[in-house]
Amino acid sequence: MSSQIQVEEATERNRDKTVDIKEYFSNNRSVLGLFGALLLLMMFFSIAAPNFLTIGNFIDVLRQMSMIAIIAIGMTFVIITGEIDLSVGSLVAASSAILGFLAIQASMNIWLAIIITMVIGGLSGYSVAFLRNRYGIPSFITTLGWLSVWRGVAYLVTGGFPITPYPESFSFIGSGFIGPIPVTVIIMVALFAIFYYVLNKTTFGRYVYATGSNMKAAQLSGVPVTKVKVAVFVITGVLTAIAGIILSSRLMSSTPTVANGWELDVIAAVIVGGTSLFGGRGSLIGTFLGALFIAILGNGMVLIGVSPYMQLVIKGSIIVLAVLLSAMQTYGWRGQQKDIA
Repeated sequence: MSSQIQVEEATERNRDKTVDIKEYFSNNRSVLGLFGALLLLMMFFSIAAPNFLTIGNFIDVLRQMSMIAIIAIGMTFVIITGEIDLSVGSLVAASSAILGFLAIQASMNIWLAIIITMVIGGLSGYSVAFLRNRYGIPSFITTLGWLSVWRGVAYLVTGGFPITPYPESFSFIGSGFIGPIPVTVIIMVALFAIFYYVLNKTTFGRYVYATGSNMKAAQLSGVPVTKVKVAVFVITGVLTAIAGIILSSRLMSSTPTVANGWELDVIAAVIVGGTSLFGGRGSLIGTFLGALFIAILGNGMVLIGVSPYMQLVIKGSIIVLAVLLSAMQTYGWRGQQKDIA
């Protein structure tokens, strides 16, 4: 009798495991699909470009993607709440310019200049959230304006010319290594780990998803939607400023023309990673894979000699395809809203 009970218990446990596995695959289809696409892309470039599959090139890819990926962390939070930030590329340039002005032209302590630059980045995000919450101005419109404003600030602060030189020790942030690993990659991984925990293991993370899924229902449930939107935009502003600081360290100068078009690469990484432009769905693991996919795609196209113009066409097409797939998940294949129980 006891053996029969044990068999039934084992069968029940196996059934539960099967359900868990099915649920995992169901909830992570976009991430798993992207991982498969990433492997296929790497296989293609390893055949088409013999120098692609080398440790040196892979380290270069990680270094190139690190700043885009850091900004994409914040953008993931923003897009999950149903908002967007188009100003990040210009804010990178402005952050770099402000840092150069404070640290070099104003002879301020470099660490104090870094802190002030991060605060300015956070204030930029706060201004977007303030206008959204107080006056209902869509973040698309506000950040489109800031895109122009911050680029103008970068030119005004620098006078249109690079600000240089930084202290030699400053280069460690953007160009240094700890063992065989670039410092920028360590910063990127650390930030992903911190914000992965925030998004998936904290009450604030649940509030972010609730705000994007159904803002009115979230408000009725006691979710502080206004504060959540302020927080996600401030996080994005600070992370964007950090990317500007890293870029300044890597170039050892502040140049107003840098990061032109980065907002498209950041949004591409987030959307390709499975975050829905309609809000309520997304993951930082997907964003990391999306940033890696975009970086490998760009690196591989350069190695096989694809023209810069065609690269833009391919990247844009991938963004459109990712948005289309996201829309199909939300509205169905025929474009009609699905009934969600």
